[in-house]
Amino acid sequence: MNLKNAQQEVDNWIKNHGVRYFNELTNMAQLTEEVGEVARIIARRYGEQSEKESDKNKDLGEELADVVFVVLCLANQTGVDLQAAFDKKMNLKTKRDHDRHHNNEKLK
Repeated sequence: MNLKNAQQEVDNWIKNHGVRYFNELTNMAQLTEEVGEVARIIARRYGEQSEKESDKNKDLGEELADVVFVVLCLANQTGVDLQAAFDKKMNLKTKRDHDRHHNNEKLK
């Protein structure tokens, strides 16, 4: 599925199940909350913090999908074609960063 299709799928879901989009500020707060849940899993599962028993069954993929869902909502309600923006960003990063990363001693 490409991002354009994902945006359409989210829009259809909102129209059929969600009544309407939350406003942009509410969705920004939701995005922050979801990123925080991802950060908690990463910090405890892959970082130096110990993982609480209640966190051990949390699904990182599910939390990342929550982040993607809210990002798609924000793109839809602000008129951003996320596929075009992503393609543009990948082209920029490819041109700008190709040699930079290959020449980075820290990555060898």
